[in-house]
Amino acid sequence: MSLLSIDGYALFFELLHILTFFFEVTGAFIIIYGGLDAIVKMIIIEFRRVKIPYNKLRMRLTGKIVFGLEFLIAADILATIFAPTQEELIMLAVVVVIRTVLGYFLEKEALEFEIT
Repeated sequence: MSLLSIDGYALFFELLHILTFFFEVTGAFIIIYGGLDAIVKMIIIEFRRVKIPYNKLRMRLTGKIVFGLEFLIAADILATIFAPTQEELIMLAVVVVIRTVLGYFLEKEALEFEIT
């Protein structure tokens, strides 16, 4: 193995670390933004006594949560590329299943709100 190929691998894994961090931060930011946006809109609704249905507000929040979860799943998948031991792969599978099921039911709830 040459020194150049070792540097290439190190550069590749450093890039993966950066991308993983970027996806984690982006997913968390989207979820936090959705929560803060919902809080602000809820306060405005309460203080102004506006007749906006809470279902619309919940649907927007649900969409942000689902979108943020997709970024977090991508980050988990990238993180397992570093050292995919059997334990980490099992943990990834569990996390992805939980987040996917949660995302599915949140998306289903959002669709039910659109229908009603």
